[in-house]
Amino acid sequence: MTQTKIFGHQNPDTDTITSAIVTADIEQQLGNDAAPYRLGEIGAETEHALNHFGVKAPELLESLEDGAEVILVDHNEFQQSARNIEKANILKVYDHHRIANFQTEAPLFYRAEPVGCTATILKKVYEENDLLISKEMAGLMLSAIISDTLLFKSPTTTEADRTAAQALAEMADVDPESYGTEMLKAGASTKDKSADALITADAKSFEMGQRTTRIAQINVVDVDEVFDRRDELENAINHQIEQEGYDLFVLVVTDILNSNSRILALGTEAQSVEKAFDVALDENSAILEGVVSRKKQVVPQITKALS
Repeated sequence: MTQTKIFGHQNPDTDTITSAIVTADIEQQLGNDAAPYRLGEIGAETEHALNHFGVKAPELLESLEDGAEVILVDHNEFQQSARNIEKANILKVYDHHRIANFQTEAPLFYRAEPVGCTATILKKVYEENDLLISKEMAGLMLSAIISDTLLFKSPTTTEADRTAAQALAEMADVDPESYGTEMLKAGASTKDKSADALITADAKSFEMGQRTTRIAQINVVDVDEVFDRRDELENAINHQIEQEGYDLFVLVVTDILNSNSRILALGTEAQSVEKAFDVALDENSAILEGVVSRKKQVVPQITKALS
């Protein structure tokens, strides 16, 4: 039997890593040979969650052979996925994002719901199949929901996320507020990270009309700590633009305590950000009041502005 490889998007965040692990557990309980993988390095926030619940990080997926059987979690767009994904046999997808740049040769199981986190969907899958949710898997799903909803402050948060998180917190035997704050803060320090690390740790590429946009996001408790390094960041971003041919690169620095963001926009289409958010860029930067969600508050607006 061929082992099914399960993975999320490049530059993995907490939802991507934990959803791969959780989906592998679901598949194994269903009697299928499956294993979780990752497409990049694990961040401090995710590491905190894995360590807290005593779960090993997935192996790095170095290559994907033609015809490999895979399950995608927390993404569907091919440019965000593994190299050679277009030649893989995609069996299933569990996601909560827009559907774009995605097609397969054969039918598949595709489940996408407009919720704040993939883990919210996966909890339903456990229940629908009458599977056991261990304390460890409950803790990982809770961590993912807290991460993606910024402790339920993000506008992507739904009642389904809140209900799932409450039940999972009981299973994991943790207080979601105190554990969540501790976990988010674990991933919020930027002092020991290079400019390249900051702009690539949680970055995704999007095809918007005829243009390619790269949007990176950093969750912090001190926005000035990042912008004190503006020159260094701009040099790193411009290098990426030149190397990869991005038309627009937007770095979103989100204040997880005050639920606002400050952006740094560079590239030939940088001015489109002013139209997208009705702001004026000052030295390539602007403050976006109340904006915390890349998926719901950044990508749609920039896509519309570039249309």
